[in-house]
Amino acid sequence: MAKELAKSYKPSDFEDKIYDFWIKGNYFHAEVDKDKKPYTIVMPPPNITGQLHIGHALDETLQDILIRWKRMSGYSALWVPGTDHASIATEAKIVEAMRKEGVTKEDLGREKFLERAWEWKREYGGRITKQLRKLGVSCDWSRERFTMDEGCSEAVNEVFVKLYNEGKIYRGNRMVNWCPHCNTSISDAEVEYEEQHGHFWHILYKVQETGEFLEIATTRPETMLGDTAVAINKDDERYKHLHGCHVILPLLDKVIPIVCDEHADMEKGTGVVKITPAHDPNDYEVGRRCSLPIVRVFTYDGHMTGAEDVEAYEELKAKGNLAENEPEVLDCGKYAGMTTAEARKAIVDDLTALGQLKEVKDHTHDVGTCYRCHTTIEPMVSKQWFVRMEPLAKPAIKAVREKKTKFVPERFEKVYFNWMENIRDWCISRQLWWGHRIPAYYCDECGEVTVSKDEVTVCPKCGCTHMHRDEDTLDTWFSSALWPFSTLGWPEKTEDFEYFYPTNTLVTGYDIIFFWVSRMIFSALEYTDKVPFDTVFIHGIVRDEQGRKMSKSLGNGVDPLEVIEKYGADALRFLLVTGNSPGNDIRYSEKRIEACSNFANKLWNAARFVHMNIDDHEVKNELPKELHTEDKWILSTLNNVAKEVNENLEKFELGIAVQKVYEFIWDCYCDWYIELVKARLFNDADDSYIAAEQVLLYVLDQILRLLHPFMPYVTEEIWQTIPHEGETVMLSEYPTYKPELDFPEEEAEMRRVMEAIRAIRNRRSEMNVPPSRKAKVYIATKFADTFKNGSAFIEKLASASGVEVADNFDIDGAVTVVTADAKIYIPMDELVDKKAELERLGKELAQVEKRLAQSEGKLNNQGFVSKAPAAVIEKVKGQAAKEREKIALIKAAIDALN
Repeated sequence: MAKELAKSYKPSDFEDKIYDFWIKGNYFHAEVDKDKKPYTIVMPPPNITGQLHIGHALDETLQDILIRWKRMSGYSALWVPGTDHASIATEAKIVEAMRKEGVTKEDLGREKFLERAWEWKREYGGRITKQLRKLGVSCDWSRERFTMDEGCSEAVNEVFVKLYNEGKIYRGNRMVNWCPHCNTSISDAEVEYEEQHGHFWHILYKVQETGEFLEIATTRPETMLGDTAVAINKDDERYKHLHGCHVILPLLDKVIPIVCDEHADMEKGTGVVKITPAHDPNDYEVGRRCSLPIVRVFTYDGHMTGAEDVEAYEELKAKGNLAENEPEVLDCGKYAGMTTAEARKAIVDDLTALGQLKEVKDHTHDVGTCYRCHTTIEPMVSKQWFVRMEPLAKPAIKAVREKKTKFVPERFEKVYFNWMENIRDWCISRQLWWGHRIPAYYCDECGEVTVSKDEVTVCPKCGCTHMHRDEDTLDTWFSSALWPFSTLGWPEKTEDFEYFYPTNTLVTGYDIIFFWVSRMIFSALEYTDKVPFDTVFIHGIVRDEQGRKMSKSLGNGVDPLEVIEKYGADALRFLLVTGNSPGNDIRYSEKRIEACSNFANKLWNAARFVHMNIDDHEVKNELPKELHTEDKWILSTLNNVAKEVNENLEKFELGIAVQKVYEFIWDCYCDWYIELVKARLFNDADDSYIAAEQVLLYVLDQILRLLHPFMPYVTEEIWQTIPHEGETVMLSEYPTYKPELDFPEEEAEMRRVMEAIRAIRNRRSEMNVPPSRKAKVYIATKFADTFKNGSAFIEKLASASGVEVADNFDIDGAVTVVTADAKIYIPMDELVDKKAELERLGKELAQVEKRLAQSEGKLNNQGFVSKAPAAVIEKVKGQAAKEREKIALIKAAIDALN
């Protein structure tokens, strides 16, 4: 590590070297230590297909701040890193690469495909974790996990078999989100909703009994071939005469019933809705309530069903292999084989020809699409594996209500409860090859299903040896739901699991409360009888300077690696936490990142100043026995800041905590204390400079510790150049409140003097008095001793030629400055040359009045106003307003002088 501090702050010169130093020192490693309290965070595992984006940077920075703070506070702090296998995303990437080679999955076969997938994972899967290192994350990389490693896979099989044997996992036909392109069911979390422009097609259905027509509007006319009823509300007076009647389904001339169901909204549209149980979630529920047939008219790859599909269905039916609620399959006749989009057009054309399309209206609505390929999702009734959620949800709801797990901020508990109290059974099977394969085996003879962690080769029912394993894999969320405990060795009772579990804090965004957080909570309670973490710390997202969400379409995204290369990781981290409050979004801007870099540079220069004063002789990093008032002020202020910062961090107020550290470093240490002690540092007449050097060094050391969790690189680089004990600042003690460093009286005294200096400076600035012009200061106050003791500071920092203190003064022609504890007089003649200043102000007034006349001339010119762009006119108006304000200020200054 560096022994000397470079002249200029260049993070690229040292950040990589420091991270290598941390890794080689094994400083991130956490041990089971019964003499320490454990503190555990498990990293929300990024996808192995992922690349570091600004959302990751925010999430990991917040976790790193907490883990570094706890590590420095004496905890055995474990941060478990890892990645998720991301079934759909990873398989899509591999399939796309194979497509370019002219190879398909089927060409390779399952085993060869998986060999290729693991090869891809080895080559690219660790990319994002390598990128995280650039951010400075202090994970225990020796414990890095992967959702498909041996231990996590063992946990997945353990859970699946347990739930199945308890009747909490079943296989059946239910409504799922189906992606026709990826050819798999997907979870609610993998459905992205986007606004699309479409239409409402108003179709006429003829009532068989009365001959009248019912008008029904739909956004998906192609689904009508699968209609098995139309619904009305039983209380709708318009249709009471149709109870028990039927309609004739257009195009198919098929008679279907009119049913009464609450799904038909009397206030919406015509109050009549078509019911397609196989292809709409709401219709599926109506079908269940009304015992309607379920008729599938779409294939799984997005086409209309035909004779071949019906034949396959009939073959299964003949063998008795149809599952409960297996949808019937329709031969769509002339529409068979068409894509759903082609069928829509053909059906609309045919309805028009029949005179049964009344009208078409434009309609904009949110449409679910696959997050990976952006194909429109088709709701489908499909045979899948499901988890019964009701018995799992109840204890998870109770745990949060009883605050065994709390949300920060608390308002997100409502989101959690709303999801959990209305939860549906969870579809956990995916029609993919990459992932945890479902441990279910089927007998080819008798159809017996056996679920087992071990391979089943003989049917336990009939003894047949013709067995095959389920082709599907498990939803990625199924394994990540076990993440807090599977990563620590569960189902084995490992030493890590016994010591570090339950974990403490989960840091995550508000967008996956339902899909991941809730699943971890109910999974942990089901399998470990403990909540997985005591706190869920929710953060917002990073938006652009205008408050817009970052996206490729807007072109407003930010690459964290590019920011780090230009400004350093510390500046990026500091931006992400500054102003950050739980649950709220933050904004990124170039100006803000520059300001954060400037702050690091300010600290660097302050450290350089300390080195200038301590490098020539040995200075101990300890406090002197004799302290001056200004020393006690800085130490007492630091003491209170340390106390408040720890309190803020305990409450996850990271933004407030870092702001206090920032203000102390910039305002108290750099702008005040260094200036206050310069006279002592440059005075060899007595030994007071030694105490000043020691306090300067001690406070710098404490500052570096306070700031380290937020800006780890620059603090380590500086800390390594000052006298210290220990190998790294990250293992030093985090500053806390110390009663012996509480000096309230001296702190109050110093603040009175500083407030007076600040007030005098402000008044001199308002009057444009240069610092070089000295003026005597008269202070009327009841705190005479305080201001007499601080007179040297006032002379030096407020450009005073002298300071006189008394109970009261009566001075004519003086500028008056008032603070909470003093009334300050400064003779006007000493501040300014009245004649020269009036002359200067007169010239400035004439110039500004001339500019105002020009601006008003343009605004009064109709030719300019009628032809100039609106933006130009607004700019001129703004200039005129500023000029009027300036004139008012100048005139006020002239009046004051007169």
